[in-house]
Amino acid sequence: MRRMPSKSLPLRLSAVAIVLLVILFFMLIRSGAGWSASEKTIINGEGVMRVLTIEDKSDSQFLRTPCKDLTIKEIRSTEYTTLAERMLVTVTSPEQDGVGIAGPQVGIGRRVVAVQRFDKEGEPFEVYPNIRVTAKRGSPEPGPEGCLSIPGRRGDVLRWQDIDIAYTSPRTGRDTTETIKGFTAVIFQHETDHLDGVLYIDKLVP
Repeated sequence: MRRMPSKSLPLRLSAVAIVLLVILFFMLIRSGAGWSASEKTIINGEGVMRVLTIEDKSDSQFLRTPCKDLTIKEIRSTEYTTLAERMLVTVTSPEQDGVGIAGPQVGIGRRVVAVQRFDKEGEPFEVYPNIRVTAKRGSPEPGPEGCLSIPGRRGDVLRWQDIDIAYTSPRTGRDTTETIKGFTAVIFQHETDHLDGVLYIDKLVP
């Protein structure tokens, strides 16, 4: 006698297909869409990168746009390595001579900054993906600030002198937290503001 076909088999297959589609959907979300063609064009240029300024209308609009996180795949890509190297070349170039720079300042709308660590021996520049300020302690103090994207201007801004930062470690792929103090803490606050579309002139002390 033949086994009669089960009426529930198509239903089981449909359920499996739905589960697989849901898994694939979340895998795509986690992996991200990767670097866009325009980002790759900017990243894979040569030498000092063009720094966006508020003097240009389209530049200003981009500087006011909140940035996206980087996926682990993107952080471990050759594009990220090249971007980090070129951001350092740009911020340390004689024409800029800055102490920090953020992704949107070079046309990359991602949460990445380069900061000079005055709190470390040798005062090295370091690059931090997916960075956020997660804690602020004490009372904010006023201090002068300038910005590569706002040439020819300076002003006093209230900043905390004792903060925590969190970022993704390119080596481990895990979130890492550090406590930062003093002038270096001020730089981190200035640069992470850029990632949220905020400029120091928005916070000037009257």
